[in-house]
Amino acid sequence: MNRTDRLYALVEELRAVSPRCRSARELAEKFEVSVRTVERDISALQQSGVPIYAEPGRRGGYVLDKRVSLPPLNFTPAEAVAVAVALGQNAGNPFAFHARSALRKLVAAMPPPEGDRARDLASRVHLLVEPEPYPRVSRVIEQALLHRRVLRIGYTDAKGQVTEREVEPGVFVGGRGGHWYLVGWCRNRSDVRVFRLDRISRAEETDEVSPEHPPESFSPKLPGLAFENPKIE
Repeated sequence: MNRTDRLYALVEELRAVSPRCRSARELAEKFEVSVRTVERDISALQQSGVPIYAEPGRRGGYVLDKRVSLPPLNFTPAEAVAVAVALGQNAGNPFAFHARSALRKLVAAMPPPEGDRARDLASRVHLLVEPEPYPRVSRVIEQALLHRRVLRIGYTDAKGQVTEREVEPGVFVGGRGGHWYLVGWCRNRSDVRVFRLDRISRAEETDEVSPEHPPESFSPKLPGLAFENPKIE
């Protein structure tokens, strides 16, 4: 896990257990880094404005301001596990990381008796799923969509040709056959193109602001919808 992903995961871990705290040692064990690395990461997050505070004492640690955490949720254990199963079935999509984060928040926000029973029931339910196939690429694309930034990608097309593209991202699409696609304006081709995520070898979010592309402007190009000759690279 690189530092950017770890910083994000640290916030999500503290958000999931808030208002309880996690010690630097517990966080270090979870993310397989040193205690000193955790302390540097927490300091960087605090300096960037994330409301993380240190709780003193033997049982102290780091805690995220409870105002940015979920209130108690009155799910039954079976309802919580049903949500877990639904999220687990999507383990191969670009948002699997966020699905796991959402599940941690849900269980952590349940009152202790129900939360404990939900965890016990969940331990008896197993899904045979594939690991997330393109976690780093999908998160970079997600951030580019969020920030409206131009993407620079390394791409291998259907003929095996490797190229570097600059893309103004438009939409993420879940298509037929379990594949996910990025639809965007390819500056190299001066046209809308559809890129399969498993063919994107790397992705970089640039500092350049992307022109506005309303999602509906790409609808004729989306795979799986009624259109002719989609330009899937």
